[in-house]
Order: sequence, then structure tokens, then C-alpha cells
Amino acid sequence: MDTFTLLKYLTQFAMPPASMAVGLLLGGILALVGLRRLGVLVAALAIAQTLVMAFPPVADALLAPLQAEARAAAAEAPACCYDAIVVLGGGVTPAAPPYLPDPDLADAADRVWHGARLYHRSVARRIIVSGGSLLSGNSDPATTEAEAMRRFLVDLGVPSEAIVSEGKSQNTLENIRNVRQMVGDARVALVTSAAHMPRALKLARQANLNVGAFPTDWRLPAAARPTWENWVPSIAALAWSSICLREHIALLLDRRGEI
Repeated sequence: MDTFTLLKYLTQFAMPPASMAVGLLLGGILALVGLRRLGVLVAALAIAQTLVMAFPPVADALLAPLQAEARAAAAEAPACCYDAIVVLGGGVTPAAPPYLPDPDLADAADRVWHGARLYHRSVARRIIVSGGSLLSGNSDPATTEAEAMRRFLVDLGVPSEAIVSEGKSQNTLENIRNVRQMVGDARVALVTSAAHMPRALKLARQANLNVGAFPTDWRLPAAARPTWENWVPSIAALAWSSICLREHIALLLDRRGEI
């Protein structure tokens, strides 16, 4: 198992709902071997983690500093003119024939839409779409995320000849490094989700990629949401908490870019 796969497994099992399942299983095992109090404690902590992270104010608290940093970086970015618009992967699920014959738009598909808007605004004359595929043995080019984004951009009115695909990267670190090799010292407009932008900018600095920040995929603040969405635990809040907690952990602990 390579490092990338190991990190994915560890991340998945550390976050709800997988962490709750692991906690309940471990608690049950501890109870069966006679450590009943410890088993109950482990199970209770697993349930509590899920409930706390599903609470909207917790999601807002985790997200607020990430979006604030993205806004500050966006305010400093020149409005134009860039060598290329770089759209990082994560917004489109590649095709997986025969189960998924066509690419599917994910929650962060705003990235591709925003990239198209910037192109039509003449921010740059070309778009680089970056993202590979975890699938192997399939010759259909749409099974890479870059190709899936290219097709979406064409549907949004971007000329095919203005789109450059980087379809080998498996994560943000490789996205940034591969783009750096493609553009050299040229300045690019970096497009990704607001919550993801701080980590993308950190990796861009480490790779000496000259970028301007153009974040998208924002979450509404509490004041702009219905009251019941602010105080009732929800799947949406749990998802945002998990996304933001991963970003904070990566910002603090991930040293792969420095190495």
C-alpha cells in the first residue's frame, strides 16, 4: 500500500460516520473482553464526535478561518492578466464505464463553472484543468478528472483549443507540481473551493508557483441561512465539518510539500 492510499484510509476512518462505526465496534469488543466501562466510554466518544461535528455552529467555526484567508488572498490577486487559469481537481467525478458512462458533477463543481466565467471575462487565454484518476486499465479519456472538466468547460462555451489537460495528478500536491512544470514562472489564476484555497496556496508557495487566488464554492454564513439550518444537527453540517477538519489537519501536519 502506497502512502497516498494509506493517508486516504486513515483520514476516512478518523472522520464520521466511519469513526463512529469504528468506535462502536471497538467499544463492543472491549465490553466483550470484560472492559465494559472502557468500551462504553469509547462508544460514547464516537457518538459524541459525530453529533458535535453535525452541529452547524461547529461547521461554521471550522470553516470561518479558511474562508477568511481565501477572501484575503482573493482581494490581493490582480483582476488580470494571467498566463492561464488553473482549475484544480475535486469538482467532477470522472466517468467509470459501464457503471458511470458520463462524468458526474460533484458538490465542488463550482470550480469548473468559475473557471469558465474567468475565461469569458478574459482573465487568461487558456485554462489548465488538473486531475487524474484512481481507475486503471480503462482507455476512455473521460475517466480522468481533467478530461471530465474539459468536456464540461466546452459545454460552458470555452473553446476546446483553449483548454489544456493535466491528467496525471492524484492529489493537490501533484496538481500544483505538475502545473508548475507546465507554466514555469508564469503567473496563473488558481481556482479551487474557498475552504481548500489556503492549503492550495501553501503548496503553491512551496512549489514556487506564481498564483493569484480565485476561490469559489463558498458556504453561506449563519446570518444568510434559515434559522433551523443553524441549530439543528444535519448531514450537510457534518460534511462541512469533515471537509474543514481535514484541511486544518493537512495545514498543520502535512509536510510532503516541504520535503
